[in-house]
Amino acid sequence: MISIYQLKPRFQNLLRPLVQRLYDKGITANQVTVAACLVSLLVGAIVVAGLPHYAVFALIPLWMIVRMALNAIDGMLAREFGQQSRLGAYLNELTDVIADSALFLPFALITGVSPALVVLVTLLAVISEYAGVLGTMVGAARRYDGPMGKSDRAFVFGVLGAGVAAGLLAPTWINLVLIVVSALLVYTVVNRVRQGLASISEPTH
Repeated sequence: MISIYQLKPRFQNLLRPLVQRLYDKGITANQVTVAACLVSLLVGAIVVAGLPHYAVFALIPLWMIVRMALNAIDGMLAREFGQQSRLGAYLNELTDVIADSALFLPFALITGVSPALVVLVTLLAVISEYAGVLGTMVGAARRYDGPMGKSDRAFVFGVLGAGVAAGLLAPTWINLVLIVVSALLVYTVVNRVRQGLASISEPTH
């Protein structure tokens, strides 16, 4: 299945000059990782505090773009400048699900939107990332298979945030999108498990 994650190499090439400058200034991958999580929590809190003025949801798509860049930057700093560490691995996985939750859950406070659906998507997002990480426990690589990976979720919720801020999305449509996202997340979990198992059962030459 196609995922936005597959566009990551091109995105990284655009960011490489900035990554070099950050490294030259002594910025570490772990600092970028933690900073992205903290700002995500702040953005989520600002959105909640700004209700019932839905225009504040415009912060979510704006931050999603920056956050996707920061997620690529921390990985590049780690891999290309020898900053990979066990702590970094923990931070990378934990902060991603924390940040996702902070940015998704405010949608549950929109009048007419099903809180249960928002919570379900948030929970399935966490489970899908857990399924990806579990690949390393069975001798496979960390799985990023779609169709609803981290970048895809960021895109969907960025569009939802923009639509809410502009007053273009009725709650019924948001609920419908959440149902579709939930189904795609379930498929993503299954796909990551299946692909992880397949990768370790392939014969080696």
